[in-house]
Amino acid sequence: MFQSFDATSNPAQGPDRLLALRNVMKAEGVDGFLVPRADQHQGEYVASCDERLAWLTGFTGSAGFAAVLPDVAGVFIDGRYRVQVRDQVADVFTPVYWPQTVLYDWLKDQLPHGGTVAYDPWLHTVEEIAGLTEKLTPLGIVLKSSDNLVDRIWTDRPGRPDAPFFPQPIALTGEAHRDKRARLTKDTTAGAWVITLPDSIAWLLNIRGADIPRNPVPQAFAILHHDGHVDLFAPQAKVAALSDHLGPDVNLCGPATFDGAVAALGGPVRIDPKSCPQAVRDLISAEVIEAQDPCILPKARKTDVEIAGSRAAHLRDGAAMVRFLSWLDADAPKGDLTEIAVVTALEGFRRDTNQLRDISFETICGAGAHGAIVHYRVTTGTDCPVKPGELLLIDSGGQYVDGTTDITRTVIVGDASDEHRDRYTRVLQGMIAISRAQFPTGVAGQHLDALARYPLWTAGLDYDHGTGHGVGSYLSVHEGPQGLSRRSTTPLEAGMILSNEPGYYKEGEYGIRIENLIVVTTAPKGTDDRDLLAFETLTYVPLDRRLIETSLLSPAERDWIDRYHADTVRSIAPLLEEAARDWLTQACAPL
Repeated sequence: MFQSFDATSNPAQGPDRLLALRNVMKAEGVDGFLVPRADQHQGEYVASCDERLAWLTGFTGSAGFAAVLPDVAGVFIDGRYRVQVRDQVADVFTPVYWPQTVLYDWLKDQLPHGGTVAYDPWLHTVEEIAGLTEKLTPLGIVLKSSDNLVDRIWTDRPGRPDAPFFPQPIALTGEAHRDKRARLTKDTTAGAWVITLPDSIAWLLNIRGADIPRNPVPQAFAILHHDGHVDLFAPQAKVAALSDHLGPDVNLCGPATFDGAVAALGGPVRIDPKSCPQAVRDLISAEVIEAQDPCILPKARKTDVEIAGSRAAHLRDGAAMVRFLSWLDADAPKGDLTEIAVVTALEGFRRDTNQLRDISFETICGAGAHGAIVHYRVTTGTDCPVKPGELLLIDSGGQYVDGTTDITRTVIVGDASDEHRDRYTRVLQGMIAISRAQFPTGVAGQHLDALARYPLWTAGLDYDHGTGHGVGSYLSVHEGPQGLSRRSTTPLEAGMILSNEPGYYKEGEYGIRIENLIVVTTAPKGTDDRDLLAFETLTYVPLDRRLIETSLLSPAERDWIDRYHADTVRSIAPLLEEAARDWLTQACAPL
């Protein structure tokens, strides 16, 4: 299997590791050290050798950081991880709710007389260090660039990934890499871009890799010159098979030469301060221009070929999901299933497509109270039965060469309570509101986020995560800059793929989340001749009709559900054998 069920951290190890780090800090004469989740490429997901935050604290979430001082060690987590962090870290660490509490305010309170806080400049962005420096300097708190102090005590640190990179053919991208390079440098007459994000490099050069579990990205650095030439910095063994694909305009360079190549650049040198490590900025002596990574928006605007590939991947994945849900509906009421059995079966149905390259993230399968842990990952130590009368939340996805999928369904085993149906229906109403939205060009995800929350708000409820994130094309399942959240300021554009996943979580009892992937499309002009956008649904998998409280629905919402289910039958039924097809027809019966 792609997924394992081993526990990847142990809270009992935290106290000794924290003490060792503090001893190193004392020897270095510093009052603090910052331990981010990030690696030197600033991607969301990291290789095992870069799991410093998890190794030190035990916290395995995909976002967060620690600030270690002599007498307190704060672990900063957002709303998704408030339950998880309490289970994963020892009491020598203090959970800090972020962004409600920001780092510089916390440091101000903890170091009232000032001090020196060290950081690894490869693991923090230019924007981050500039912002902290501006806030902390007046308080007498000095940031000090340092080697990584965690690495000094992590004696059994794993080695770096060594899997080779491979091409992503133009038949799946819709645009040759030479055309991408020419397009990005069309109006550039001098200088170069330093590109540090792996998924940007993957998109630019039409390559993929296996450096990060679940995300087919190549860990590398690149310099895009004004004439369209690229210097790609990666170990020779990883790029040896790419010479013909990349051609003469892409120079293959060893990673040890990257620092010198950056230092030798003449101006202007362009960097993205939101993703460029401070260490790279420190290497540059020429004029620096700060701007958004030039690959970010073009990558987000999928080509027609990529959208067609995503549709195909979702039909294939949808058929696997229907087979799985049909199996689950028959077996779960018997009371013999556990969370691990459910995850194992689901991966098996995806593998049966014979086209699964990987799962797109560790499957979240939370029965009962575990469903309230937003990013719960089952292990052999936490595995629990799937019981009648409980909700089961399953958030999963697949990586296929033509697309990346991400879907969440919440189902009831046995009979649902009135509360289950009320909360599920309100979450579903929010998902429908996003699906039906039409909006003017220039609107960002932050403007739409409230649509998904309104049905919950009317009952005094909410959820502590964004409504949706961008999704790559056989790339990262979490992709920026597009999103549906209060922090998503990038205007949505045609071709952007996003998740649509409102939820509700009752700690200690259950969780509910419903997720489809959607793609931004152009809509007919408004009555005032205004340019409008809308969403096309990519995911076709039944909703659990047993959890829908029809009395809460408007006629338009009922019609949307019936149309969605009719479209699901039409799209998925031809891909199924008789038993699963019969189950699908019943599951999608009109309300």
